[in-house]
Amino acid sequence: MAVCLATATLTPTSPSNSPPFFRAPSISSAPPILRRRLPFRLGFGTRYDENPLFRFHYVAIPVANCTRSGGDTELDFTESIDCVGTAQDVECVVSPTDEDPSSSIGVPLELGISSDYSGGGSVAVLEKAWEFAVLVSPFFFWGTAMVAMKEVLPRSGPFFVSAFRLIPAGFLLVAFAAFRGRPFPSGFSAWISIILFALVDATFFQGFLAQGLQRTSAGLGSVIIDSQPLTVAVLAAFLFGESLGLIGAAGLVLGVFGLLLLEVPSLTFDANSFSLWGSGEWWMFLAAQSMAVGTVMVRWVSKYSDPIMATGWHMVIGGLPLLMICILNHDPAVSGSLKDFTTNDILALLYASIFGSAVSYGSFFYSATKGSLTKLSSLTFLTPMFASVFGFLYLGETFSPIQLVGAVVTVVAIYAVNYGSSLE
Repeated sequence: MAVCLATATLTPTSPSNSPPFFRAPSISSAPPILRRRLPFRLGFGTRYDENPLFRFHYVAIPVANCTRSGGDTELDFTESIDCVGTAQDVECVVSPTDEDPSSSIGVPLELGISSDYSGGGSVAVLEKAWEFAVLVSPFFFWGTAMVAMKEVLPRSGPFFVSAFRLIPAGFLLVAFAAFRGRPFPSGFSAWISIILFALVDATFFQGFLAQGLQRTSAGLGSVIIDSQPLTVAVLAAFLFGESLGLIGAAGLVLGVFGLLLLEVPSLTFDANSFSLWGSGEWWMFLAAQSMAVGTVMVRWVSKYSDPIMATGWHMVIGGLPLLMICILNHDPAVSGSLKDFTTNDILALLYASIFGSAVSYGSFFYSATKGSLTKLSSLTFLTPMFASVFGFLYLGETFSPIQLVGAVVTVVAIYAVNYGSSLE
């Protein structure tokens, strides 16, 4: 087992109302002094911010003192990583601990830690396999949870499924945060930010998602929802003055084309009978926009509340309106059909709530604290892949040829928007 101590001094040159996002330098055995401009990040890649209000410089002096035994390396940072769970993603925030009093602001951070150490033997192979499984598990849970939700929707109703996915998982996270000694939200700013975050990221997203799943496949819906970085990029450009760059702008255009290929074939309609609100793709598109706005809200919410507490409470609060709508709408689950639920239905609901929300967030958070945020951000394409594969295996769902092309085009566009600045 290897133990490494890594420290860094960050010195901003100008104030800002909110902390910038930046990618940390890789830790190596040499401690070079690096001076770079801090880029701004909103869960879809890294951009160098041109807005003077967000211009910072820092001097980072990474020092890694490592001892090695076996095949793994651990790093102990003076900053602590916290993550806010959004609709179907996680945004991570790094805050300085008491050991580093020179830094007074929390700094969202995307870690990219490389290690030259390698181990051998069956133990090392098992450890690597376990690390990979944990790394991939959030995307597996998010994708397969959509399949589980779709299977149980006809017998429970959309709003019951949405509320059940949020409320139990939210209470689990709040209990976990309390057990870990995390502070409860306090003050008007903390609660109003959580409530608004809950309304957009939980109530709207899960409600739109459930409505969409009734009318389209889990795989197609997952691809449309995972197009939300395209909207986030546009919002960040308008709100924070970010520059997309040539590749990022091309990715946006390509993404619109991909979404058209995904959605337009299903919109062939008779003018006398067509309703936009009857299109599952339209509901999924609305869910993606809700998730995008929720992603932008993360940095605001994390300024006032502990991220784990905020994640749990926003699930609980966001699930309450859905529960009320479920009752008023007389969803099958509250109008007497609960007695007709099979064991598979109950397991599907529990899976969507516990694994599709709480456990997926926990595994993402665990991998993030181990320095795998860069890897995590590059694996987002796995969510629609898992949804498509298991939708085909369990529900017999398929893509049309045009939709398959649209899915590929959309995934390429998301990659271009996420990583365009690093490619230019």
